[in-house]
Amino acid sequence: MSRNQSAENPQQPLRETHVVTGFLLRTDMGQPRILIVRRSQRVGSYNARWGGISGFVEEGVTPDEQAFTEIREETGLQREQIRMLRRGAVVEVEDPAIGRHWYVHPFLFEVLTPDAINLDWEATEKRWIEPAELRNYETVPKLQEAYVSATHGEEVQGS
Repeated sequence: MSRNQSAENPQQPLRETHVVTGFLLRTDMGQPRILIVRRSQRVGSYNARWGGISGFVEEGVTPDEQAFTEIREETGLQREQIRMLRRGAVVEVEDPAIGRHWYVHPFLFEVLTPDAINLDWEATEKRWIEPAELRNYETVPKLQEAYVSATHGEEVQGS
């Protein structure tokens, strides 16, 4: 099987899919903490795994705008309650088991009103963790790598 083929159908190439992952940062608890959420059974992949706030990049929408949209939809936070800090380099994840080649666009956001978060149906639980704790969770593929990319990404001015 070649590098870009699906396990379900070895002749079929992996479906290229762009997604955003937003890492929400709060700094009001002493040590900086990031939000991770446990994915519900109702999402399309990686059920019960921990991840950031994520979603598909819609056609005609920039990854930056999609990141703001996903945060609003999944947490209830409005644009004035968050601030985009950094835009990371794309992290690629090939998952032949589900026939996908993910292109993850990672972002780091500061949350100005962390207690205002209300999760929607896509997540069943939330935790504010120190970034070093990420390795202790069963996460979506390459979440740690996406976080590092976000924190070392391009600084965003004036968002």
